Amino acid sequence: MSENQHGFSPEVHKQAVFKAPIEKVWAAVATSDGIAAWFMPNTFEPVVGHEFILKAGPFGDSPCKVTELDPPTRLSFTWGKDWTLSFELKDLGGQTEFHLYHKGWDADKVTEFGQPHPVVQENMANGWTGLVAKLQGLVEQ
Repeated sequence: MSENQHGFSPEVHKQAVFKAPIEKVWAAVATSDGIAAWFMPNTFEPVVGHEFILKAGPFGDSPCKVTELDPPTRLSFTWGKDWTLSFELKDLGGQTEFHLYHKGWDADKVTEFGQPHPVVQENMANGWTGLVAKLQGLVEQ
């Protein structure tokens, strides 16, 4: 996706190759316990149409809904009022190529908490870098 002069894009994308089998990575991104271990507590269930909560600490509970589920390669869900989060996995034979897409950013919108998207995006893009590293450490154990 193209970025404007401020580095703002409608999508945040993080990519990594994990030294772990795809089934182990899938369990970490597509189960409630797995997501809680590296991201945040939740009421996720791997069922299309399932509505669940991401417990975002001081920001409260964020409503989400599973929109796509194709084990063990793709999971998407809506997050809050504007965003979609997708995890895409590719089996590299004992290793897994991991992609995270955080879509729905709009320079003219604000979050449920009244923060402008461009401000939040920079913080969250940096946060995703740390979270993907945490996920990698977890699945490579």
